[in-house]
Order: sequence, then structure tokens, then C-alpha cells
Amino acid sequence: MYSVTVPVPGRVRELATTLYPDLVGFDTVREDHSCLLKRLGEPDHAAQLQHRTRRALEGTPPVEARVAGIDYFADPPLGAAPVVYLAVDSPALEAVHARLAEEFGVVDGLEGTDYVPHVTLARGGDEATARRLADRDTDAIEWTVGELEFRSESDGSPEGRIVLSE
Repeated sequence: MYSVTVPVPGRVRELATTLYPDLVGFDTVREDHSCLLKRLGEPDHAAQLQHRTRRALEGTPPVEARVAGIDYFADPPLGAAPVVYLAVDSPALEAVHARLAEEFGVVDGLEGTDYVPHVTLARGGDEATARRLADRDTDAIEWTVGELEFRSESDGSPEGRIVLSE
């Protein structure tokens, strides 16, 4: 799958690193942190998907985002449960997602009105541990999202960028 992601600042990655000792009991712990914004399609059409995305987001200004704490999905629509994540609060980012959902359609249960901006930390483990993590207080981290990245699930590294500007 080819996607658009929101790169996160170093402070978010640092927070994820400080939480690592509490995540080692989960089946999978993420080491690369970003916020999935929208799944676009198959990577064999990457150039076309990038072009359509750029056109759809033309004139979109940078948006504000905020990590608001830790939460978890007890019963995610895909993959092992629970999924522990950093909750991202950003109505403007949700509006960008909605614009891309109009252009590309949605993956039922994951996108559109079901979209929850987040940075996955770990999945597949003990729900009681996920609940304890979600009860933990963290300092809010605010940043301006000035660019988005294109990524393919196959290797996960950025394959292009979109700079947001009015």
C-alpha cells in the first residue's frame, strides 16, 4: 500500500523512546514513528498517486497538530490488539484527511469518519498494560505540520514530499 504520512518532530520520537521500556511486552513495537494520514493505493502507480495528491492539496496551508496523550484501540479493525498510540489532536489534519478521502475514497473502518490521527507505538499485548499506559500523564507536544511524506509499506522510507503552503 502507498500512503501519505505526517512526519513527527524529534520531541514526539523522544517521547516514544522514553516509553519503550513499558512497551517491550507487546508483540510489535514500532521504531519508526509517523502519523498515517491517508492510504492512497498500490505503489506500482506511485507517480500518478503523488500527482493526484499534490493537485488535491494545492493551496493547503501548514496545519497545527498536538500530541494529546497516550491511548489505545482495544479492538482495531486490522491486526493484533491492543494498539497503543500517541493521540494526535488536529482538526485541520482531519480536514486534510477528508479532502484526500474525497479524492481517493476511504478504507472502511479505518478512514473517513473512522479516521483517528495517531502515532502507533506498539500492538499485540496485554490490554491491562495498554490501559495503564493510557492513564499515564504526558506533556503535550505541539508542532506545525509543514510537509507530508509519501511512503510505501514495503520499505517504509519516504519516497517523496509535499510542502504545504498557501
